[in-house]
Amino acid sequence: MTAARPAAAARPLLSATFYIVPALLLAWFAGGQMAFGRVDAALAIPLLMPGALWLAWRVRGEALPIRLRMIGAALLGLLVAQLLLQLWLGKAIGAAQLGLTFAAGVPACGVAVFVLRKIHGWRGLFRWSAMLLLVPLWFVAGQWLVGIAYTPINEQPAPRLAVLTGLPLRWAGDDLTAMLAAGPTDAPAVGELAQRFDVHLIDSLSEVGGTEPLLVAHPRALAPEELVRLDALTRDSRTIVILADALSSWEPPYALGDPRNPPVTSLLTPLLDHWGVALAAPDRGISGWEGDVDVFLDPGGRKLRLHSAGLFTRLPPGCATYGDRRVARCPVGKAMVWLVGDADLLHESLWQSPIAGAPWFRRSDNLAWLAGALNPAGRPLLDPIWIRP
Repeated sequence: MTAARPAAAARPLLSATFYIVPALLLAWFAGGQMAFGRVDAALAIPLLMPGALWLAWRVRGEALPIRLRMIGAALLGLLVAQLLLQLWLGKAIGAAQLGLTFAAGVPACGVAVFVLRKIHGWRGLFRWSAMLLLVPLWFVAGQWLVGIAYTPINEQPAPRLAVLTGLPLRWAGDDLTAMLAAGPTDAPAVGELAQRFDVHLIDSLSEVGGTEPLLVAHPRALAPEELVRLDALTRDSRTIVILADALSSWEPPYALGDPRNPPVTSLLTPLLDHWGVALAAPDRGISGWEGDVDVFLDPGGRKLRLHSAGLFTRLPPGCATYGDRRVARCPVGKAMVWLVGDADLLHESLWQSPIAGAPWFRRSDNLAWLAGALNPAGRPLLDPIWIRP
């Protein structure tokens, strides 16, 4: 009798492995965790059904209280396993990630149990066909749910965002007639920002009003009065993000020497010097100087992927720095100014999802961070939890 009790107590834990192990392995290899360097528990949601069916088959002959206990042990076990992975690899706790995955696991197991009970008397081929059909149906529904959870909450009306840039973010080509006929052709970065803002690509800082946020992304040479205007904008409480690249890697859309091409290096030196900021070219002695490098921003764990980013060798008092001084957050006047020594941050190759129609599989938080820095409101329910060194 006493020997039977430990065995009976271990049954829920043993059955739980039939749910936990497939969910963890599928999320890691097929769900995108390994490929994208993330430990998002939510990436397991579309792949919960194989384990749920396996668990439902395992507990099919048990009494209802025992089935519920075994399913509960499986759901909690996956929660604990994902939590440990987040702490170990991501050095963070994603409560929303865990909560949504647990909540999705309840209907996954419930549907699996229900379907197996309904098809119990079917012949083998039909039974297997029904179970195999359930897996892709759940996968599609799970991806839809994950997509919603990673989508920013739109504000009505969207706040205005002024963007001053010398980068080819809109229109590129020599045939003006053809460009006008086709209409504006925005870079993916503009389209991404347009989900959160009413984006205006401006030619003059005189178009910036009120306390609206401002993005200055590697502009062409500014007239002295424009530099004075930019400095004056810090007298109001606003957020300004400045991307000042010491060595830009943007592909020039026009022939070499054409003044319409993006500047090779930052032309904001007079203003930065006035603020007490000095930007140096990438340092050969620092990891990632000539290629992609990941910068983690704390708190929050946002990951920026930069390319041959410059370093801020001098900053005014009160600045917080990240990534070996590649990124800085400084109070200037009444404004909060983010300084990034890289304009490549906007290029889609560093952040865009390689899977069309699935933006939640993004490579980095470049655009998500940028939108959040310029306007903290409207964040999505879920953010990625990146594997950190």
